[in-house]
Amino acid sequence: MVEQKYSRGMKVFGVVWFGQLVSTLGSGLTGFALGVWIYQETGSTTLFALNMLAYALPNLLVSPFAGVLADRFDRRWVMVFSDSGAMVGTLVVLSLLLLGRLEIWQIYIATALYSAANAFQWPAYSAATTMLVPKSQLGRAGGMVQIGEAISQLVSPAVAGVLFVTIGLKGVIFIDFATFLVAIATLLLVRIPRPKGTPEETAGKQPMLKEAVYGWKYIIARPGLFGLLLIFASTNFLSGLWNPLLAPMVLDMTDPQMLGFLASLIGVGMLLGTLVMSTWGGPRKRIHGVLGFLMIGGVFTMILGLRPSIPLMAVAGFGMMFVHPIVNGSSQALWQSKVAPAVQGRVFAVRRMIAWSTLPLAYITAGPLADNVFRPLLVEGGALVDTLGPIFGIGPSRGTGLLISLIGLITVLVTASGYLHPYIRRVEVELPDVVDEQGQVTPATPATPVVSGERAIKEEPFIQPGSAD
Repeated sequence: MVEQKYSRGMKVFGVVWFGQLVSTLGSGLTGFALGVWIYQETGSTTLFALNMLAYALPNLLVSPFAGVLADRFDRRWVMVFSDSGAMVGTLVVLSLLLLGRLEIWQIYIATALYSAANAFQWPAYSAATTMLVPKSQLGRAGGMVQIGEAISQLVSPAVAGVLFVTIGLKGVIFIDFATFLVAIATLLLVRIPRPKGTPEETAGKQPMLKEAVYGWKYIIARPGLFGLLLIFASTNFLSGLWNPLLAPMVLDMTDPQMLGFLASLIGVGMLLGTLVMSTWGGPRKRIHGVLGFLMIGGVFTMILGLRPSIPLMAVAGFGMMFVHPIVNGSSQALWQSKVAPAVQGRVFAVRRMIAWSTLPLAYITAGPLADNVFRPLLVEGGALVDTLGPIFGIGPSRGTGLLISLIGLITVLVTASGYLHPYIRRVEVELPDVVDEQGQVTPATPATPVVSGERAIKEEPFIQPGSAD
């Protein structure tokens, strides 16, 4: 009977996963094509990065409330709402294109709409996965979820580069619209169980703001999880600095089609990383999968900016993206096993909000920092031509390369600090698993505290929203 339940849950997960995979591919096409269009129209790294900012800010503002709704309502319908809202944003851009009235500021608005809708997707999808997948398979499920992102990274840039010059931006966006229909259809075919006998039953009985704050209280009451989250917020800031710079740096060296193929070659690394994670499930000590592989990713980031060589950048990008699914899959499995399923919507939404809170500052800073500070250092007559020119090269892209390498070095140092923090290093030991193999809350003895850091926290089976202290 248990085996049949596992099989049924994995089948439902597979259907949902397939629909989201198709949708992710379509969104990857549009994201790449719109980025190229903005840079070709303006030639500005800053304006290119502002589109990323337009995505980050609404997601941060909406996430806490999206998490509350993901716990209050059927998570399947929350995902349907999310996909439908994102589809509306895509339709807005397509309509403006067909009317010949598309402008850059309108893309920012459409991106913001897409972001606000997408904020509901991740907490609902993550919490639904916990209810469908056995605890022992959470690492593999996390790897599978990232396969969509990996295939998108692998296929979408190259395909979008070709489609952009053949059928144009209109055709690319229309394909994205069709993929949303597939995602919604698959969700309508399945049912996702809801946790019972848990704080789920109290969701909706508290004011929404209080329930949103509960996610924050739940995290800060567990110093190991909070410290790990701060590590992610820091490394996300660093990746948010170099991420908007990579495409402009490559476009300074070559053309959009080569950029697309380079991005696809880098995507091979992410695809292989997801396949490894899906098969392996990550290290037994998941904290090593997070911190250890984050440090390796920082080393590859250093190499990424080192030389104006497409092959070297492809190798570095491959390695950097290979470790990405292992880091995220290990982190996701750790959080899913330590956070009660009934409150994962709220907790995971706040978790993402904090982790992404540094991105807006990074996106605002990246363009001016590259254009006004680092780029002039390694052009002809630049201040660092004689000292670092022989290492990084000389040209419009080399100052950006120096910045990316510096970001990689700081990433290694920040991540290493996590190993020096006992609460983070021992988070798996100090916090018990709160879900069993059926994805239900594991009852704990209320009188037995769980020591996490300097405070003792009672892992009670039925935690009321707002009472995490």
